[in-house]
Amino acid sequence: MNIDPLFTYINRFVDLTEEEKGILASQVTVRKYLKNQFIVQQGDVCRFENFVLSGCARTFHVDKEGQEHIVMFAIENWWISDLGSYLSQTPAFYNVQCLEATEVVQFPFENLEQLYEKIPKLERFFRIIIQKAFVASERRIVRNYSLSAKERYLEFRKQYPAIEQRVPQYMIASYLGMTKEFLSKVRSQLISDQ
Repeated sequence: MNIDPLFTYINRFVDLTEEEKGILASQVTVRKYLKNQFIVQQGDVCRFENFVLSGCARTFHVDKEGQEHIVMFAIENWWISDLGSYLSQTPAFYNVQCLEATEVVQFPFENLEQLYEKIPKLERFFRIIIQKAFVASERRIVRNYSLSAKERYLEFRKQYPAIEQRVPQYMIASYLGMTKEFLSKVRSQLISDQ
């Protein structure tokens, strides 16, 4: 299994020795998922934190009316899971579903403490990426409250051009907190403004 992209990503934040890379490689698994396959489903316990080697996935919640609410997408070199479920080992609030054939490196929860003991800098690494995720989440909340639909869409396109090319418009609409019809109007308005 080639998990070099994971090592490259981790080394942006902490330096792993060759020995530490070997320890880490022995504690994780690489798994391939098919398009539309679930990594975790709402109500199940999320047993893995997932680093995306290839593919595209989404995290979403289905409410009691059956409406989907997408909270994030993940592509290569991004992380995806239901973090709350993973850390507490309680039923997942979110689904994680592959939008393409996807290959991930999985960190089993039961190996996490062992990894922290064997490679203490991994605890620092995960603290850093969780902090970054928290800040990104805060910013997204503020944008959802303070920006117009048009501004939110333009910001999404600016921040995530690779995702826009790989994800259906109705999913982008869900992520932005609007209907697909409203997103279509926003896009038409942008075209007519040019």
